[in-house]
Amino acid sequence: MRFSAMLKKYSMPILGALCGAMNGLFGSGGGLIAVPCLEAAGFEVKQSHASAIALTSVFSVISCINYGLAGNLNISEAIKYMPGGLVGALAGAFLMKRIDPSLLKRIFGIVMIYSGVRTFL
Repeated sequence: MRFSAMLKKYSMPILGALCGAMNGLFGSGGGLIAVPCLEAAGFEVKQSHASAIALTSVFSVISCINYGLAGNLNISEAIKYMPGGLVGALAGAFLMKRIDPSLLKRIFGIVMIYSGVRTFL
């Protein structure tokens, strides 16, 4: 098997593993890797974001279970954020249907830069 064919065959599982690891380490950080990777794989901007949400949802459930089993989950604190998070998720999904893909890309880039700067500071 040629290297390029092998790379294409195994790139998605490897990138999936990377996204899952990022999600487990950083709490839904897998989306920061998944969106650009999905776009590079040929997905449209909005498909990349929606697919990344689907991926990180599964990763988040698995991470949540692992953190809970290890005793690192404070569910009573997490529940306080859930109503607002649900409203925000609905609003974000509503807005994504209406926003121009190039604007969505720019906003995502700004969020990534802001997150990176905050991490270093």
